[in-house]
Formats: sequence, C-alpha cells, structure tokens
Amino acid sequence: MAAPQQSVGFGSVLPIAPSAAAPLQPAGELSSVLGKARMILDAFDTDHSDLSLTELTRRSGVAKATVHRLAGELVEWGLLERAGTKYRLGLRLFELGQLVPRQRILRDAALPYMEDLLLATQETVHFAVRDGIDVLYIEKIIGHRGLNQQSRVAGRLPLYCTATGKIILAFSPQSVFDEVVEQGFTALTSRTTMSVGVLRQQLERMRKEQLAVEVEETRLGYMSVAVPVFSGPRTLAGALSVTAPTARLNVSRITGALRTAGVGITRKLHAMKCTHSPSDPLALRTICSPVMCSFNGCGK
Repeated sequence: MAAPQQSVGFGSVLPIAPSAAAPLQPAGELSSVLGKARMILDAFDTDHSDLSLTELTRRSGVAKATVHRLAGELVEWGLLERAGTKYRLGLRLFELGQLVPRQRILRDAALPYMEDLLLATQETVHFAVRDGIDVLYIEKIIGHRGLNQQSRVAGRLPLYCTATGKIILAFSPQSVFDEVVEQGFTALTSRTTMSVGVLRQQLERMRKEQLAVEVEETRLGYMSVAVPVFSGPRTLAGALSVTAPTARLNVSRITGALRTAGVGITRKLHAMKCTHSPSDPLALRTICSPVMCSFNGCGK
C-alpha cells in the first residue's frame, strides 16, 4: 500500500510513514470519513467562500465535533485554509485542479485564440465545458471594458439559459436534454427560457447555425454569443463565447471573429488527437501521449 502524502509547500509532496499505533480502518468506515470530508468541502460555493465552524456544520449536515476534527485535518493537508475564525478552500485544491488533463488540454489550446478574440472584440471571453446538466467555465478573460459578471473560472450555470450552455446542449445527446427537462427550469431573470418547446426550437436553430445568442437570461443588462468547439468530427469539446452589456454588443460585428476563434481551437484540438489505430495495442503504448489518450478516450 502506498504511503499517504502530506503537502509541505506549494507543489511539493513528501511521503508519511504509516503509524504502527494506528490500525487501518475498515473500508466502510474509511468511506464514511471520506464522505463526510466531501460534504464539508461541498459546503463551499460561489456565495459561501468563507464559512465559520457553525456555518460549515449547518451547510454540510455533519456533526459539529466531526466537522471541527476533519476541518483541522483538511487544513493540515492544505485542502482548507483558516481565515481568522473562518475556513476557506485551500491552494492544494487549486494545485490538484490544474492537474486535470482534460481541463489543462482545453485551456492550453483555447487560450491563444481567446486572447485574439479579446483583442478583436474588447469584450469578456469565456471557454466552457459541460459538467452534468451545468456549464462549467474553465477560462475567462476580461477586457478593459469588462464589468463584473455572474460567471467565473470554475463557476457553473445551467445549460438551458446560457449561450455556452445552449450551444453545448444543441450538440449533446438527447439524453442530456431529457435530463435537463426532468430537472426543471429555474428563472434567473424575467427573461430566462422556461418553456421546453421554446428551448427545443432554439436548439434546433442553433444546431443549424452553429451559433447561440442569449439575451439577459442569466443577468439583466448582459447578453452572450457562443459557438461550439469540437475535438473530433463528432466529438464536442466545449463552447467559446463573448459576453457584454446588451446595449453595447453588436452580434453581427463580433460573430466573424468568434467563429474564427472557435474554428482555430477546433483545428488545434484536431491536430493534437491520436493518429494511430486503436486496434494496435503496441501503437497505443508507443505513440500516444498518456494525457491525449485520456482526453481522446483511447483508454490507454
């Protein structure tokens, strides 16, 4: 069994020898502890980034004594940090997040084109992917004219009411649409799409045009335009968008630059794909990058 690890500074990890005095916990008990630790971490969100022990107990549903003990251990491991009398997520989580292959590949491929798009439009640029029935933002660049908006890197919003979410939904399997409908719609503004029929019509049009326009559905005064990005002939990788105040955004003016950037990212991802035959196991081992195999679904 591999020894547990402890963070000893930004990015450095050292092994810890198992304690002879502490017997290994049964699998069920360990799962319970991990489950409670996850519930504690899940208590944090965009609107609750700093939580006291009492707030952490209430939001996690875990007993206060257990929260106190586990939070202390999470602080030691760098997964939580102390901020006065409150707790917040630690830098170690950020470090681990940066190691996620799919996120890193997409971000590295998209960023140069996002910067070009920012120069062309002078407006906020997003790159997002689907996570369940939400859209998850993995990169965001704000122009000099950019204002505070609802989105943030690693933040999420519903698929059905964002430009990135709609274009992703338009090119996703029918099962994803069915899951969104089953979950139900929540109005974020007075203009949020709340009709299944209207959403279906929107998606059909967006699929044909390969362009999504969302007007004030997530925040009044703002609108977004998005295009799909593909990593293969039939593989959706994510979506690229431009967001700006409704009164300022000219869709026809920015569409050309947006499409060009989207095509650029798609071509970059195509060039990164494996070129070997999946039927040749030796080729899989000798030619394919482990990271790209993971991203492309080679299974190696």
